[in-house]
Formats: sequence, C-alpha cells, structure tokens
Amino acid sequence: MKYLFDCLRVDLSFGTGEIYMSDLIGIKALGFYGGRIFLDVGELAIARGLAPKRFENLLMRRKSLAMPFEDPVSFAVNAAKRVLDTLVSNDKNRIRLLIIASESGIDFGKSMGAYVHKHLGLIPQCRQFEIKQACYGGTAALRMAQAWIASEGRTIPGGGMALVITTDIARPVRYSYAEPSQGSAAIAILVGSDPQLFALDFGASGIHTFEVADACRPTPELETGDADLSLISYLNCVEQTFARYREIVGEVSFTKHFAGLAFHAPFGGMVRGAHRTLMRKLGVKNQAEIDADFALRLMPSLIYCQEVGNVYSSTVFLALAGILDLLANRPGVRIGLFSYGSGCCSEFYSGVVQNDAVETLKINSVSDALAGRQHISVSRYDNIIDSSPSLSGISDATVGRTVAKNSVTDIYDNEFSEKSLLVLERVEGYRRIYSWS
Repeated sequence: MKYLFDCLRVDLSFGTGEIYMSDLIGIKALGFYGGRIFLDVGELAIARGLAPKRFENLLMRRKSLAMPFEDPVSFAVNAAKRVLDTLVSNDKNRIRLLIIASESGIDFGKSMGAYVHKHLGLIPQCRQFEIKQACYGGTAALRMAQAWIASEGRTIPGGGMALVITTDIARPVRYSYAEPSQGSAAIAILVGSDPQLFALDFGASGIHTFEVADACRPTPELETGDADLSLISYLNCVEQTFARYREIVGEVSFTKHFAGLAFHAPFGGMVRGAHRTLMRKLGVKNQAEIDADFALRLMPSLIYCQEVGNVYSSTVFLALAGILDLLANRPGVRIGLFSYGSGCCSEFYSGVVQNDAVETLKINSVSDALAGRQHISVSRYDNIIDSSPSLSGISDATVGRTVAKNSVTDIYDNEFSEKSLLVLERVEGYRRIYSWS
C-alpha cells in the first residue's frame, strides 16, 4: 500500500457508511517539566572516574533530578498544568481521554492517572489509564490518542481532545556509564484535530517487535540489563522499522524525505551510531556525508536531551521538541521519528510541522521550563539519593515539607516555595497525598 503524503483529507470507509475526516490529527500543544535541579555530568564523570573517551560518546552535558518530595505523579501534573493553563473558555472540558505512559509506576493496580486527573481538575467524563512499554510507552499512548480522536473524539461537541503524559523518574545506577544519562522529566501532549504544532501522517508507520532481555526494571528501585544487547536491539529496530515504513508509504528517500529526525535518545552517541548504521545500510558510504547529515537533521534534536538526560517514555518527544525549535518556521516540512522501548517494541513514523508551530512553541517552550534550574555538586547529589526514602510498598510516610526542612531546605525555599508546583506531602494507608508548593 502506498500512502499518499500530499493528501491532507482522508476518506475512511467502514462498509455500512463513509466517515469523512476533514481534519488532521496531531499535537496541539506540548508542556515540559524537568525538575528544578540539575547535575553537571562532566563533574559526575570525574568524580566516578569514568574514562573520558567513553564519557564523551554519551554527548551529555547535564541531567535533571527529582527531589525527595517529587514523584512521577507530581512531575506529570506540573508538565500538564503548563498546557492546561493556556486553554481558553471551557476547552479543558473537551479533554475526554487521559493516558499516562511511564515505567516508573507507583502501584501495581491503581493508575497514576487517577491522581493526575484529580489534581488537574479534569471532568468526570474523562477516560483515564496508565500504559507501560519501557521507553516506547509514550509513542504507544500517542497512537492510542490519535485513534480515539479519529473515532469517538470527533463526536464530542467542539471536538474531543486527549491528554498524553509521559513521566519517569530515574533511580540512578551509580558508578556506571548509564548514570550520567539517567534523567527525570515529564512531557504533556495535547492531542486533537486541527493541530497547531505537529500533524501525524495518517497510516505512515513501521513497527518491529520481538522479545529481548536487553533492559528491565524487575523491582521499582532497580534498573538492569545488558547494554551491548540493548545497542544491538536498537540498531536492528531502527533498520527494520524504517524498512517497514517504506513498505507502507513507498520508496521514499531517507535523506531527502525528512527535513529533520527525532530518535529515542538513551544518550547522544547511541543516536549517532544508529544514524550512521542506517545510512550505510541504505547505501551511503561516505563518512563525511554521514556526519554532515547527522549534524543537520539529528543533532538539533539532542539539544534538550543533552540538558535533561534519558527520560525514558518522554525522550522521543523531548527530541521532537528540539528539532521543532529548528523547523517551526518551516511549516509543511516532514519530521521522521523513531521510538524504541526495551523488551521490545519499536516504531518509525512521521508528521508535518504546522503553520502555528512558532507561536505554539513560544507559549510553552522547553527552554523556558529549563531556565533557572539550580546546579548542585556531586557530593550533594549523592547525599540526596542516600536520604531519599523509597516509597515503594510503603503504607505510611511523611515526605513534603518535613523532608525538605531536614535535607534540602534551601532547594525547597528557592525553587518550590510559592511556585504553585505539585509536591508529594505524605503517604497514608498507601494513598499518596499531594499539595501545591
């Protein structure tokens, strides 16, 4: 089947009648929260005695950190609030689907969406659930939202909207090469018809899935796996998903069809290696040409990933935000995305930059959200990790201002107090209680 990219109006026939979709579906707005604290990973590499050459291949500068009184729920709400606060009139009531994508779940049964729904003040007629598929979870959630908009969402007065939130908090694997790249962040994506930012190409998607033991979280506090196997799996998936994408859409040129690219970025060196491998598989042998293409179409997508780290389900969207900053003033150009989740599931898909992208990005820019973060030393970073309580399976705990006063008083006072950010206050009978700072 060849997908007609230039056709912006799609007819869908379902036997008993015809559904005529005159609207595109995609990202209307994007909100980001990456904490208020960061660590210089160059300082971390020196403190940990990491080999300079191997560390340089990470292409990392800083990593975002979560405080003891933050968790995936507070991160999710703080990211989404940046989007919802910009909506006009009763538009928030058009949000009828909330999907939380995370591999940092806080309960084996109850969805984080219940807490997020409450603190965002969404209406009761909003379906909510949580989804997990490692770092691919965000793309899975976006695809579900797209399908819902195309079916049920269009029956809602004014047009239904979906809110997809990716949220993950790393539990650092100290004294490893993974540690510098492990970040914490959340991204909220408002999905609907007539997208102002990024329209998804309808039906243009290549999938590749198989079982592999490359990385996992067997307990809430442990991240483990086989780094070499993960790299091999990632490289295999980028090749196979793009091959399948071309089977679906036609023999498009990898180098000419996409003005920019956004790959899931565990670290920048992995993205560079995947790009190089795919280019060679596609017949480009000249290394200078490969390097120039990476610098032009992929390196700009790493601008925020280098500042935040690998944020799991959010990472591909953080990369998308980076390349959109470059291409927002070029409506109509296409961006290719590659999403990978360990275990594994992967997808290559695409979308088109929209006319209102520049103004939309000004309202909620990632760079503004990152501005003013506080730098901490490696020794303090270690102290915070050591003093952060593990709340997994804990029935009762005091967190919030009590912990802040005991260990990170200055951070709470300077970066959270009176800033209207959601923080975790305490746990009572396994139920998490939050408050606004």
